[in-house]
Amino acid sequence: MIELSIGVGARPIEVHVGGCCAAGKRHRTITREQALAALADGIRACIHCRPDTELGVL
Repeated sequence: MIELSIGVGARPIEVHVGGCCAAGKRHRTITREQALAALADGIRACIHCRPDTELGVL
């Protein structure tokens, strides 16, 4: 899933593994491909659930 910033035009700010307890209230479900693209575009990976490791990016 991807966590979004606050406000109108909310931008993606962090990628999480589904069910991560550190994800904020503003998030939405994304596909594996969308998560990989977000990480490749520089959206940070959560340091708690490590989606980059789960997706095999590292």
